[in-house]
Amino acid sequence: MKNSLLIADDNPDVASALRYLLQVEGYHVDCAASPEEVIALVKKRNYAVVLLDLNYTNDTTSGQEGFDLIEKLSLLELPGSVIAMTAWGSIETAVRAMQLSAKDFIEKPWENERLLSVVATQVKLFEAEQRTQKLKEENRLLRREIGSNQSQIVWRSLSMQALMEKLEQVAASNANILLTGENGTGKSMLVNCIHSLSSRKDKPLVKVNMGAIPENLFESEMFGHVKGAFTDARDNRIGRFELADEGTLFLDEIGITPFAQQAKLLRVLEDHCFEKVGSTVTQKTDCRLVSATNTDLGAAVETGHFRRDLMYRINTVVIDIPPLRKRAEDIPVLAEHFLLEYRRKYQKERLGITGGALSALQTYSWPGNIRELAHTIERASILANDYIGPEHLGLEVGSRDTHVQLSSDSNELTLEEIEKLAITERVNSLGGDNQRAAKSLGVSKSAFYRKLEKHGLN
Repeated sequence: MKNSLLIADDNPDVASALRYLLQVEGYHVDCAASPEEVIALVKKRNYAVVLLDLNYTNDTTSGQEGFDLIEKLSLLELPGSVIAMTAWGSIETAVRAMQLSAKDFIEKPWENERLLSVVATQVKLFEAEQRTQKLKEENRLLRREIGSNQSQIVWRSLSMQALMEKLEQVAASNANILLTGENGTGKSMLVNCIHSLSSRKDKPLVKVNMGAIPENLFESEMFGHVKGAFTDARDNRIGRFELADEGTLFLDEIGITPFAQQAKLLRVLEDHCFEKVGSTVTQKTDCRLVSATNTDLGAAVETGHFRRDLMYRINTVVIDIPPLRKRAEDIPVLAEHFLLEYRRKYQKERLGITGGALSALQTYSWPGNIRELAHTIERASILANDYIGPEHLGLEVGSRDTHVQLSSDSNELTLEEIEKLAITERVNSLGGDNQRAAKSLGVSKSAFYRKLEKHGLN
């Protein structure tokens, strides 16, 4: 993408010469002939550099109009740099311009080589700052994902084989994908697979749990904000759409997005444009959207809880993931896969699993699906010494509606592990309904989703 430059000069011949010189170097160039026009343009586009003449029609020699304009641009906290220009140059003029936040000073008539060098330096600084902001936000999101289950997808069943073949076919396109299925069926792992098989695999994959975003912070989280936009906005912040530019954006639990925010989401998906909170600059985004839900969006549309036009935007291709109870042949390979992971984690390299334990796993209904299976194997890995037996699983063998139980062995667990198991038990007992689980535990929806993220249960 070309970097944009703005030339602010009331002399059309000067502006035309500068525009030609810079366009040849591959820049996108806009021109403004007055301070008012400059202010209007910088509010609509992020310029890497503003080449700003200090003198306009009201005063052709003192540079005061230019100084005033630099000061106004400084108050707007633009992401780019200002380079001052004048034919009435002096050391005092240059010093004052720099004191007012200009990054460099060029005297007219200019030398092409020096002007291009100064512009190139400031453009590189602009690009570096943009990369720094993106890395800062990426690191923040990665820290939140530490501890989440990043296991690879394993399967043996014919139903999963057919699903993976379909997924590989659609991943190569740029079509929006909607993943449906019960909680814990592995939707977030499938997103990793979709991204890695797409043409965007070398670009960011940004994951957003829509249920974990407080409604009053929705726009800030999704679109970003500028410093001072609201009380706690102490710095500029990049939103998820900007972070996912040229990559993949995954919106998990999209079915519980507040209705008032759905129109804002739809606008970005239709026009590929957005504004940060507190800014009037319209930015463009190009990201591939993958969404997931465990709710019936069609029913939500009929009851007025979900926009029909938004549903049509996100469900170009629908992939329904079968629950674990409908693909029992996958349970042994998944159990072995998780056991290998937890052997390493808890330094029990010789830990095995008995045939009785595998039989117990296959006769259980798994309301929490793969997520519940993973945490059952983890808990058993903590409690067992040499082999995991049925007694370590905490399952009521023979019941099709049972769930993991906290037992007397819980006195060996830490407080965090007990909280994690308690949340898992409650979610599983309610058939994977996170909203009901949050209400039954007496915590807000956003606080509950933060706990899910904390324990890697999301």
